[in-house]
Amino acid sequence: MEYIWLAMGIAIAGYLIGDGLKNFKNPNSKNILDSLDESDDHELIKENEVHHFIGISKEDAKNMVSEHPNIPHIIINNKIYYPKAKLREWLMKIGN
Repeated sequence: MEYIWLAMGIAIAGYLIGDGLKNFKNPNSKNILDSLDESDDHELIKENEVHHFIGISKEDAKNMVSEHPNIPHIIINNKIYYPKAKLREWLMKIGN
């Protein structure tokens, strides 16, 4: 069983090294981690999970939402969701 994990680790390391070498002469190209961040643009966070994203307690998240009605959110089927990218931008604005 441990050989399977070792083989998977070597395969993943080989892929990441190969991806890095592929773009070695093009430093402006996106790496695999940057491409994963792009998928955040359309990801929604449920209302009861927003505290995890922000890194605060549930109670603090509820207080923040009630104090800031302009927080970016959408309502789908009477449930509140927060677009991850817009929430990140909003947090950066209020942090400055």
